[in-house]
Amino acid sequence: MRALLFVWGLWFISSTETAGPTCRGRCGTVLQECSCRASCVSLESCCADFQRSCFQVSPYSSSMLGGRLLRIQDLDLNPGGNLFCRFKGEMQRRGFLEGKLGAFCVSPLLFETGWIPFDVSTDGVDFNRSGEFLSVHPSRADPALQVTLVDPERWQNYGVTGEAGPLRTTWNRSLIQTEKVNVELWGYREVNRTSGAVTSSPQAELRYLYSLGRNVPNSGDFGFDPQPRAEFSSWELGNIRITASFQSEGERDVEGLWSPGHVLAWHLEQAFRDDPAGWAWDRCLRWDRHEKTLPDVLDELEDCPCTLAQARADTGRFHTDYSCNLDSGSACTYHPGSVHCVRGIRAGPASGSGQQCCYDGSGSLLLTGDSAGGSTPDRAHDWGSPPYQKPPRVPGYSHWLYDVVSFYHCCLWSDGCHVYFNHRPSSGCSRYQPPTAGLVFGNLHFITFDGFSYTFSGKGEYQLLSSGELSLQARTERAKLPNGSLADATQLSAVAMRENSSDVLEVRLAGGRLQVLRNQKVLPFSENKWMDLRGAFVFGPAPNHVSVMFSSGVGVEVHLNGGALAATVLLPAEFSNHSQGLLALKAADQSRGPPQFGRGAYMEDMFVIGASWNISKTSSLFTYDSDDLLDSYYFPPSHDSTFVPAFTPPETPGDPLVADMRAACVGEGAEFCEHDTLVTRSLEKGNASLGAYRGHRTLRRALEPVVSCGFLPAPTNGKKNGTRYLQGDTVRFSCDDGFLLFGSEERRCLDDGSWSGERTHCVREENVSFILGTIGSICAVVTMAIMIRLQTRKQSRKKKSGAMEMVTQVQTC
Repeated sequence: MRALLFVWGLWFISSTETAGPTCRGRCGTVLQECSCRASCVSLESCCADFQRSCFQVSPYSSSMLGGRLLRIQDLDLNPGGNLFCRFKGEMQRRGFLEGKLGAFCVSPLLFETGWIPFDVSTDGVDFNRSGEFLSVHPSRADPALQVTLVDPERWQNYGVTGEAGPLRTTWNRSLIQTEKVNVELWGYREVNRTSGAVTSSPQAELRYLYSLGRNVPNSGDFGFDPQPRAEFSSWELGNIRITASFQSEGERDVEGLWSPGHVLAWHLEQAFRDDPAGWAWDRCLRWDRHEKTLPDVLDELEDCPCTLAQARADTGRFHTDYSCNLDSGSACTYHPGSVHCVRGIRAGPASGSGQQCCYDGSGSLLLTGDSAGGSTPDRAHDWGSPPYQKPPRVPGYSHWLYDVVSFYHCCLWSDGCHVYFNHRPSSGCSRYQPPTAGLVFGNLHFITFDGFSYTFSGKGEYQLLSSGELSLQARTERAKLPNGSLADATQLSAVAMRENSSDVLEVRLAGGRLQVLRNQKVLPFSENKWMDLRGAFVFGPAPNHVSVMFSSGVGVEVHLNGGALAATVLLPAEFSNHSQGLLALKAADQSRGPPQFGRGAYMEDMFVIGASWNISKTSSLFTYDSDDLLDSYYFPPSHDSTFVPAFTPPETPGDPLVADMRAACVGEGAEFCEHDTLVTRSLEKGNASLGAYRGHRTLRRALEPVVSCGFLPAPTNGKKNGTRYLQGDTVRFSCDDGFLLFGSEERRCLDDGSWSGERTHCVREENVSFILGTIGSICAVVTMAIMIRLQTRKQSRKKKSGAMEMVTQVQTC
């Protein structure tokens, strides 16, 4: 390898872009003489034309609505030439050259999120230079780059309360370099197209409708008086777009700014303004009829976590809902009474549906049977779902059409919430199974999924977890002492992972900071904290914290603390019986029985066992993009057998560090703090290990299973007191005036997940008095039961024949 690099180095000195190997059409590959892979930059092994053929763009992201200028870096073209941009190998658009500023492509409208490949050409034929940009969900786009709807609630409810007056938009005028601009309205819908006798499946359509202003001053502020537009009243969802005035009306994929998507109440027909509630109720009933023709999607969704603590801890399967959360203090407009909601990360596999779970101030799961602000599943996942592009998987917009616009019709603009919740009932949490959590931290400790803890301070690359098509690998390095020399212990330095055909992701320590790589290329987080990737999602909320979420629900949390990495792996229950690796070891499987921390012989045994989990070179998922990584990990064996750690850290009497250690390392987890303080001579590292351990204990407590007995409705003509349905909770019932209670007045959630007592009913007093006064006691009991059944069937609109059958039973009695 080194010889090849040396030979290549001699060739590189004398080569030119036109002589020797080229990266055109070969980006991401390694040639015999040189490399066209991103890691070649730090290895200084790139082909001469790598950066010009495998270009980067700035900015690197755009809303999926498009309209953002993407400057192609290092693309040196003739200023008078042509530039053609081709996205995903099929969408061809004209680019342009702007003097010394360089070459530009405009991001197109895409109904998908994630990294989008695109190529460029100077002749429109040979597209042999390539790059990519990140298409992001409109709600995650930078607000500073959007058109702002001033008082958005007023926009989305205009005319409902009879209000009038202008609506205003604002924008950063410097983002459009013209004196005049156009203000346009675009509408979104999903339609079936017919060609001859064939009707297609629904297709997504974002179409220009009309202009609100032409050639208006680019002042960054625009107001207008909304007018009813009957001819466009079928378009109930859309966006405002602002472009330079020289652009044609409705021209696609040109530079421009978009507003967030919103309900277009302000342009609906006059009939809506005359009677908003009646107009909305009619739309609600239409939606109800249409929903009854669609397949049920609730059964394919996983249940919600039972508690807020579980929801916030299960980060592999649930993520904070941007519209209602404690972190940003959002208003929870669509879920009054809730303080925090999460969304299921995984969409329903068959239909692309989504789960939403909301919690009240006590941390209890809020259900629609108890509150209009309860948890509501979605026919279309708000974030969309692969393969995107087509309904109901279009990010944001499918969800708005299937689940949000109908909520306006039924709940916000009319009194039809019961209709909406009939199709969007909360799923509850009876089937929810929390994941188990494993941790690797400090120098170098493991807490496995079943709670077994041990220390394995090997140096090399190891299998952290393997289960089916899931692979998580750990790289370790020797820790440093405060004086810069190497300690007799190791720490985690990188975690690499892949599941099925997902992108390969690596989170590593680089220059004292966290760095994330996707397929051996560094991922930037300067513009976006959330990224949709192939088979996974990545979230980087802070410089010292990265979350990876796989399609299976496996979650990996990597933290940088005290100069070392700590990684938590969240494993769903379905993985528990077929997982192996350093985090899957069990105490019962080890030869010396339960561990005794610090016992040298036991730690030596665990060192041998841990070393056996070193990975093969062919299975490695890691990136080797520096001479140090090549020399330390690629060329040597995966486990460094020449390094033997200190199994029993030395504790010298009179050592001033020991007194500080005794004062700081107290309570649960103190043994890890003491060990790491002594082997690294650093109280900071000891405290970091103590914090990691205690954080893990808190996480495991939050993920402890709880028993749910399921939702209990209030009896008809009665009330209930209590909306918690977990083990030990009690629900009490009462009847309205004029009704008598039959069944249990109080029911308790039992340990086995069932409710104590009997179902509660409220029966009219006069019916009870009549029966007891005219029929014998035994017959009265039978008749009362039949009356209750009859009332229940009547309320559930059963067929009349069933009711007549019970009447016959009464007469016989």
